[in-house]
Amino acid sequence: MKNLLRFTLFLLATTVFIGCEKEIMPYQGKEGVYFSVRHNNSSTILESLWPYQPYSNVDFVRIGTEEIEFPVKVMITGPVKDYDRTFRLAVNADSTTAVDGQHYEPIQEEWTIPSGAVSTLVKVRLKRTPDLEENPVTLGLRLIPTRDFELSFPEWDAIPEFNSGIVIPEFDAGLHSLRINDIMIQPAVWSGSLQSGNRESGLFGVFTRKKMEFLMENLGLTYEDFASTETMPMVRQMLISSDGAAILIKRLNEKNPVLEDDGRLMWMGSVPWTSYLGVPYVPGP
Repeated sequence: MKNLLRFTLFLLATTVFIGCEKEIMPYQGKEGVYFSVRHNNSSTILESLWPYQPYSNVDFVRIGTEEIEFPVKVMITGPVKDYDRTFRLAVNADSTTAVDGQHYEPIQEEWTIPSGAVSTLVKVRLKRTPDLEENPVTLGLRLIPTRDFELSFPEWDAIPEFNSGIVIPEFDAGLHSLRINDIMIQPAVWSGSLQSGNRESGLFGVFTRKKMEFLMENLGLTYEDFASTETMPMVRQMLISSDGAAILIKRLNEKNPVLEDDGRLMWMGSVPWTSYLGVPYVPGP
């Protein structure tokens, strides 16, 4: 199976990069479809080295929209044809905890591999719902054979050369899971901490979802801005802290303070008050 897979990948690469100028030995395997999804946690590693994966993470906190048409790549094995061919897609109930109509729209069942193509993107419309902030869900997808296509790799073996990231040794490439969540954790770059006595300190203080949403709403930032020091250098953090603190002070003076979930005043480095976790704000006379 590994030799078959390598030959298939070689054939596809040759077709793309060389074209039809040279004759290619005919492919003798079955005409089929499979999920062809590759990803890696690092953007610095070449995509050509990423391993194939049986799942995709759908992080709404990074996407930043209320709905998304999430794309999943499906590829073929076998010869390219000069006419359209179809395959079918369905929800895999055995691996699905997402709720139809709540977390996703009904799945389009029939899809087309266009004439002359070796792949297509199936798109699933997903929804951002409040429960995803605490409880991730999974939407399982499965390919269904048709008279045009069988299932190419019900037993996929990891390709040793593609090892830059999480490698799943074996899986069914006719199945794919979308792991959907809206959980917000402290990003990679966040200059703030908690000192003794549960006192906030630093430029931003303790990370909270509410504080991040405050920055996003009032300063036009995104969660992804805090992903690295390239997008969030120290100078930019200092400006954000200063601008955010100015808004917090203004809101307090207007008697419309911004409060954290425990009732304390939201804190950033240059505000004139001290903030302790769990100690709510008590308005003055």
